[in-house]
Amino acid sequence: MLRIVATGLTALFVTASPLAYAQAPSVEIHITAADLAQLTDMRVNIVKAALQLTPDQEKYWPAIEDAIRTRAKDRQARIIEAAKRMAEMHESNPIDVLRNRDPIDFLRRRADALTQRADDLKKLAAAWEPLYKTLSPEQKQRMAFLGIFVIHELRNAAEQRAESEDDEED
Repeated sequence: MLRIVATGLTALFVTASPLAYAQAPSVEIHITAADLAQLTDMRVNIVKAALQLTPDQEKYWPAIEDAIRTRAKDRQARIIEAAKRMAEMHESNPIDVLRNRDPIDFLRRRADALTQRADDLKKLAAAWEPLYKTLSPEQKQRMAFLGIFVIHELRNAAEQRAESEDDEED
């Protein structure tokens, strides 16, 4: 079972992680809202399958799934908003962008984004808590494995992205 989960997670995070896309200047990748929704579905299904919940534990899952989906939706909204601001800046004259920058507005937007992320994480933790208390040692081990694996994959993707950026500068 762990091999199946590991293989599925490897494929998922190598092919679908936004950090894994090292974009060359001439390459554009367009990810649609449907693609992101499908990615969230796959992530939810992988976690649920890996945990192998008992019928008694299943009652806790809807709150967790809702918190995961809300967090993904809020993240997507933040990314879309940042992309819009970046597109506006790229369309403007660089001198005007520098003249019209507002560091206070930037700090407020950043604080709002961090507050939203914190709220989403608190809701996710609150949703996980009742289920986590009922998990068997084996289920907790699988959950820990998923967490470690995801962090490892994100680190690798970030390193690959940094390497590709270094290559572009050369």
